[in-house]
Amino acid sequence: MSSAPSVSSSITVRLEVQARPTAISELTTTVEHAGGIVTALDITRSGHEQIVVDVSCATRGQEHADEIVDRLREMSGVSVGRVSDRTFLMHLGGKLSIESKVPIRNRDDLSMVYTPGVARVCEAIAAHPADARNLTIKRNTIAVVTDGTAVLGLGDIGPLAALPVMEGKAALFKRFADIDAFPIALDTTDVDQIVETVCAIAPVFAGINLEDISAPRCFEIERRLRERLDIPVFHDDQHGTAIVALAALTNALKVVDKQLGSVRIVMSGAGAAGTAVLKLLLAAGARDVVVADVEGVVHTGRVGLDPSLRWTAENTNPRGETGSLRTALAGADVFIGLSAPDILTGADIATMAPRSIVFAMANPRPEVDPDDAAPHAAIVGTGRSDFANQINNVLAFPGVFRGLLDAQSHRVTTTLLLAAAQALAAVVSEDELNPTYIVPSVFNPEVTTRVATAVEQAARATGV
Repeated sequence: MSSAPSVSSSITVRLEVQARPTAISELTTTVEHAGGIVTALDITRSGHEQIVVDVSCATRGQEHADEIVDRLREMSGVSVGRVSDRTFLMHLGGKLSIESKVPIRNRDDLSMVYTPGVARVCEAIAAHPADARNLTIKRNTIAVVTDGTAVLGLGDIGPLAALPVMEGKAALFKRFADIDAFPIALDTTDVDQIVETVCAIAPVFAGINLEDISAPRCFEIERRLRERLDIPVFHDDQHGTAIVALAALTNALKVVDKQLGSVRIVMSGAGAAGTAVLKLLLAAGARDVVVADVEGVVHTGRVGLDPSLRWTAENTNPRGETGSLRTALAGADVFIGLSAPDILTGADIATMAPRSIVFAMANPRPEVDPDDAAPHAAIVGTGRSDFANQINNVLAFPGVFRGLLDAQSHRVTTTLLLAAAQALAAVVSEDELNPTYIVPSVFNPEVTTRVATAVEQAARATGV
């Protein structure tokens, strides 16, 4: 699937242009003929003979950006100056900062913020450790922890290269839930070291968000941290994805007038996200689920299954299918992809049951081209922002953690995840539901508040 121009690959080109009446329209036309989309055009300096223009445009990537700049260079009377990548500019110097909430204006302020006054607060916490939630940043701070082994669709790129993603996650926590999150990129892939390190830094935080840690190590890391810590541990790649997928499927089934307990679901992907989505679907009432990975359908007779795949085999595939993803898909009501790009075609989707639902969530290229799937499916969703029905984790994790922190929760349970999914689905009213709108916008102000309220209430009701 050829990608469309996107602001995520946008550039700003500074140009010196002869001051002629058609100068601006010529620039715009050149960019558009090269396949770019002009998003802004600013004259930064003007003289009798020349003007300096900053042209911002969306591109399909670096090669396309270079092509657009070359086209601009070929124009008569145009001189190309600085070319800036707008995304890199946004990341320049990092996306986070730490600011004091209290003023330090004079000696009195200093004596209370720091020594000697701070000693009294330290003594109070030493005597009553629970007071740390009220008297330190612990109350509203979480750690976003990664080892850089499964970053976006880039794979194992290491902790340094993962840091921009963790910064972005922290920025989203602040923007959507007013939570202070700090990125922790660990220079180790050893499970024991990761667990010990997170436990050692845990006193600062009210929650741990695990991010972009490869399977199956992520399962053990999460399990061991939950056993040892008295604060919630949430692996967003697993549980955030599961919440949004269940919410989207809940509403999609309403649109096509089918029930979760009676539909046949085929999943592609049995890693961290796939396993978490599977478990939450089963907890919500799904009964007929078939899971496939790179080696085909997961079933009890398949040799060499690791513990996670063994669990999947024993809890899915009630009809005992043993073929490939394509053969399993025939007649299915729902396809959920959490695997690899371009593994299916529109012809494969055509074999599904009438009024089928397709969630192709591999990023940036889905399992099937949404345009190819659309003629054969009633509803198509992806993880991308340039198609309808974006199934995006940012719909879940800010509200989930807001609710966990407000409830001073000690752990995350399936009950809480189900409550979050139900609340998220309910943000889209019955009057708003249609095949192209089954999940709300990430900027809908009700998303975080409704999910947070549901999680907090479920946490208090279940005593966690």
